[in-house]
Amino acid sequence: MSSQAGVAQARTGQVSWPLLAGPVPPLADAYIPRHETGPGAAGGIAPGDTVALVTAADAGAELLGEFGGTGKTQAAVALVHALREARALDLMVWVHAASRDAVITAYAQTILEVRGPRQGEAPEASASAFLAWLAETDRDWLVVFDDLTEPGVLAGLWPGGPRGRVLVTAPRAGALTHADSPRIVEVGAFSRREALAQLSARLHADPGQLAGAVELADELGFLPIALGQAGAMMAETGLSCGQYLAELRRQRRPADAPSPAVASTWSLAAELAGEMPPTGLARPALAMAAILDPNGIPGAVLISRAACAYLSRSLGAGPVEEAEARAAMYNLARAGLVTIDATSPARTVRIHALVQAMVLQRLAAAEFDETARAAADALLEAWPRRDAPPSFEQALRDCTARLRQRAGLLLWAPECHPVLLRAGQSLESGALTGPAADYWHSMLGASQQFLGAGHSQTILARDRLARAYEEAGRPGDAIALHEHALAERERALSAGHPDTLATRASLARAYRAAGRSQDAIRLGERTLSDAEHAMGSRHPDTLTARNDLAETYLGAGRTNEAISAFQHTLAGREQVLGPEHPATVAARASLAHAYRAAGRPGDALPLYQRALADGERAHGPEHPDTIAARAGLAAAYRAAGRLKDAIPVYLRTLADRSRVLGPEHADTIATRASLADVYCATNRFKEAIPLYEQALADRERALGPEHPATIATRGNLASAYHSAGKLAQAIPLYELALAQCERAQGRDHPDTLTLRSNLAQAYHTAGRMTEALAIFSRTLADCERTLGPDHPMTQAARENLQAVSPRG
Repeated sequence: MSSQAGVAQARTGQVSWPLLAGPVPPLADAYIPRHETGPGAAGGIAPGDTVALVTAADAGAELLGEFGGTGKTQAAVALVHALREARALDLMVWVHAASRDAVITAYAQTILEVRGPRQGEAPEASASAFLAWLAETDRDWLVVFDDLTEPGVLAGLWPGGPRGRVLVTAPRAGALTHADSPRIVEVGAFSRREALAQLSARLHADPGQLAGAVELADELGFLPIALGQAGAMMAETGLSCGQYLAELRRQRRPADAPSPAVASTWSLAAELAGEMPPTGLARPALAMAAILDPNGIPGAVLISRAACAYLSRSLGAGPVEEAEARAAMYNLARAGLVTIDATSPARTVRIHALVQAMVLQRLAAAEFDETARAAADALLEAWPRRDAPPSFEQALRDCTARLRQRAGLLLWAPECHPVLLRAGQSLESGALTGPAADYWHSMLGASQQFLGAGHSQTILARDRLARAYEEAGRPGDAIALHEHALAERERALSAGHPDTLATRASLARAYRAAGRSQDAIRLGERTLSDAEHAMGSRHPDTLTARNDLAETYLGAGRTNEAISAFQHTLAGREQVLGPEHPATVAARASLAHAYRAAGRPGDALPLYQRALADGERAHGPEHPDTIAARAGLAAAYRAAGRLKDAIPVYLRTLADRSRVLGPEHADTIATRASLADVYCATNRFKEAIPLYEQALADRERALGPEHPATIATRGNLASAYHSAGKLAQAIPLYELALAQCERAQGRDHPDTLTLRSNLAQAYHTAGRMTEALAIFSRTLADCERTLGPDHPMTQAARENLQAVSPRG
């Protein structure tokens, strides 16, 4: 077992097909194909198929309940290996389906391997891209969802496509609610022939050891998990099947576990592991593995200092070293209680859920509490602070989730254990916005229940949830939480207390995101006033409050006030932090943006030029912040009417973003569209049209056909066709864009009115006068009703109608 988290490696260059993605469990020793009782008996898996392997409802399987033990996962692993060896598929993806974040992480990692990284793309966007790729690709693929228990995990994440196959292992068919007509295959106990074949393979067909095999298999109910544990012990000790059966009957206890047969085989295996040196460590080591995720525990957790200290306390002797903790785990593997994959830092140790249930059932309450606390400490110790591979982070989150489920209140006494907070921070840092919001929602409920509404950790959970709602694009939900938190802090703390100011600033930010500009301004002005009073005008927190208020002014269209606030912020940061500090550089860029928004490109240009020089000096020419500064300079040139200067800067920005962020990144697409705008403004339609066409295709694929940005790009392409004299292509595009804009934004939205006017112009140019007059008349009426008679758009509509009117 490795004690290191490993290093994330991104695939570069061309994909080497066929590709196997995900943490596929190892195939068990002495695995035998299940021709009689496995999925193969029910036929293969063809393109378009969804096959679910579920626990069979026969007498033996009923004892196993939710824990399985009939070999569903091993059957799925065997199928993946067979398809890989036959080169029957191009892509095989193994997904541990315990949670939505696990599925999203698996999808995001797979699309990274398939098409390469997209810098700045969130995992949920990557997951959507992967689903889109599966739906369109001409490559044959298989996705395996292992251990799917909750149907909601795959809501909106179910894969589909004409070349795809889906295989699911689940304890019951009810987990398949999101599948379209799945084929259910029940997997139960071995047949007599299969049971004997497995024992023979495990014992190398030794006639002496196989004596009594039929009686042993019958005693164990032909259950795969029980036969696997029995075979492992006999292979290790040299016992014959008859001798093992005698030991089994000696060990047999009343039916106090999910399966009496497995209860006995487990107990014998635990005795064997405990006798192997270092003696006495097997039982506590098994207990720690039993309380974490059965689908894979990082080796770093089980040999951490916290784990070693726990083993030492359990042994009641001297300190336990890392090597001894590692040896104890390998002893458990030799006894058939766990499996070890030394090649996987993230999923090093696997233990069957049925074994876990029996181990935990035998633990006394005090032992359970000690084990749970030690496991929490070990997880926290093994959690890297930064730059961990997503697969390692996911394994730690899965282990924490399983521990939290089993330990309950124990992890909240006397306060929340830090590992629970670390799991939420992991979701945040991984940009898993939806799962992060769900997690902090559950944490808030637990903290209120166990610690009380006014406890500091409850307030922390509420703040985290509000921020998660903001990141997930749910400003309304964030506002309600921030308002509640602010009311509590204003009651308990002073107006100028840092926590009160921070909460008020967060609420103002949420108001701004929700479009409640006046509320945001009111709160921002009060925050700035309180900060100045409590900390002084030059304190970094006061400068931040002024910067936030400036952003709010700018968003509300109060550009003069925004410029003044940004100027004060920049001057203060230059004085307090220095001219080269990142916060100062950011303030300079914000002021430049405000100048451009206010129609003062002459003031904006020098600041953009300096921001670009600062970025190149501090980060290099290809850093995303430097490229963003270059894009700002191009936009400033354009706003100043210096289109010849803007074009080469846009071209450089487009090339850089295509190379660094990828051709399909949202910023790359935006730059492509902006360059097309400048080409149109300089009548270079031959160069503009292909850029608009590509930008439109990209936005349709990434955002959907009726997203406002997609509709705007479609309208711009239509305008370029129109200006280039290609009316046969322009008019249908105008008509489609207008219909979509009316549906998406309403008939009176300014974008809708502009598209309607442009379509009328195209009809007029094409000689379709009756249609042109009707649309010009409607546009004028709508403008007068919604904007008033003196609005510039209304005046333009009136002039257009007069120009084409027969009386005009």
